[in-house]
Amino acid sequence: MSTHTWIQAEALAARLGDPRLRIFDCRFDLARPDSGRERYLDEHLPGALYADLNRDLAAPATATSGRHPLPSPATFEARLRAWGVNAGSLVVAYDDGNGAFAARLWWMLRWLGHDEVLVLDGGMRRWLALGLPLDEEVPVPPGGDFVARLRPDCAVDAATVLEAARDATARVIDVRAPERYRGEVEPIDAVAGHVPGARNHPFTSSLDAQGRFLPPDELRRRLSASLDGVPAHRTIAMCGSGVTACHLLLALEHAGLGGARLYPGSWSEWSSDPARPVRTGESA
Repeated sequence: MSTHTWIQAEALAARLGDPRLRIFDCRFDLARPDSGRERYLDEHLPGALYADLNRDLAAPATATSGRHPLPSPATFEARLRAWGVNAGSLVVAYDDGNGAFAARLWWMLRWLGHDEVLVLDGGMRRWLALGLPLDEEVPVPPGGDFVARLRPDCAVDAATVLEAARDATARVIDVRAPERYRGEVEPIDAVAGHVPGARNHPFTSSLDAQGRFLPPDELRRRLSASLDGVPAHRTIAMCGSGVTACHLLLALEHAGLGGARLYPGSWSEWSSDPARPVRTGESA
């Protein structure tokens, strides 16, 4: 099982003050985009900086890009340096609890070649439940020297997704809620449904009732069932806009099933082109 996935709150609390440590608050609400920053300013983990999904972890959307396109590697490298991230930094990301937004930062750092990054299991919810320390001060980090070492094969485009969805030796996993996958509801994007051939594995199925990750053996059992004999390196994760799909990649990595790739544009990009096929209902 991978050790480059998540960290328990107690272990992180014991490391506070470590000069290598860089903590990022990734709390976000798609319906209220400024609320995460507001809550960060109210209180956050000691030493944490705020990483905004729209401003820091995505580039401006276009008509065809999907809702949260990746920033350029150079842009994100500059952001990491401004945040004080170095080659030797241990980065920890957290959000409200389930890790959906924190996993986006986790994946983006790995995309740029930095493996020393962890997600706080249970996030702020777990931290508060344990009565661990909080802070209101916004730190001013020293400049970092982070250098991107891009792993371009971590991400794929729509053409690769179409090919994989038609290939019995590959797998496309859609982590949206079942009702969105089936096309029964679509609260955000203009078109409802899924990529024909994609299978549904909601990202929440990797979590327990408290929003913490399941034990690695149980994760592996559930994830292997969705992969259905296809190796992880032949698997592509997608969601609505390339955010919660990172949560699946995090779970796969922790379960010892690393190597899967992200479709950053996901459904919001796929459905923007009327020429791309769409299916509703269960996967055939």
